[in-house]
Amino acid sequence: MIPFRDPAADAVFRRVRADNALEVTVERLMCAIRLGVVPPGGRFPAERDLSSRLGVSRVTLREAIRVLRERGHVRSRRGRGGGTFVAALPPRPTPDEARRGLGAHGTALEDLLAFRRTLETGAVVRLAETGLSVDQHDLLDRRVGVAAGAGPADYRRCDTVFHITLAQLTGSEWAAAALTDARMRINQLMDAAPPSEGGLAASDGEHRRIVGAVRARDPEAARLALGGHLARVERRLRELFT
Repeated sequence: MIPFRDPAADAVFRRVRADNALEVTVERLMCAIRLGVVPPGGRFPAERDLSSRLGVSRVTLREAIRVLRERGHVRSRRGRGGGTFVAALPPRPTPDEARRGLGAHGTALEDLLAFRRTLETGAVVRLAETGLSVDQHDLLDRRVGVAAGAGPADYRRCDTVFHITLAQLTGSEWAAAALTDARMRINQLMDAAPPSEGGLAASDGEHRRIVGAVRARDPEAARLALGGHLARVERRLRELFT
């Protein structure tokens, strides 16, 4: 489980806007499940703490949990050691289901890909320009190592946490929040295409090049390393959905 004060958890459990609070709360809880902030069998933070972090009433939070419970994503236990637990990961969508989901949000694929590339390029360039502390570099190294050790079933989650951490380390909560939302949309498309072993190995090498460029304080190298990493994913999504 990712610690609840981890950068990736902070990006997910951020305050909800007053409009559409229930719908957004459901999305945030699903985001926590999909990204492994709360893994299968794991327990969500206590209701009081979670409603405070999300900035919603406990009534709204309970209703969001009820929605997820009815969908089979969470289960609740009362009494000592009780709480809300993740029951199972959502099933992998078919390409047609993923395509319909993209259309339901009124988002064009190229718009989504351009938005993600703009956000992530800006993040790695800024990190290379400003530099990171020893602890921050250690965090990135851990993220790379966790992804490298993950199998196909867990890789996308670990990859996503790595990218969210890059955005979080810029110090911009808006950038981290926007990237978290964008990655959720992209992951719903990528979930229709299981990663190959060769693709995982290539991604690991690209992660190391990105972190190496940031460590070297080389913005152009960071931009190029990230660009190569994203280009491979973008080609795959275009093959599937255009």
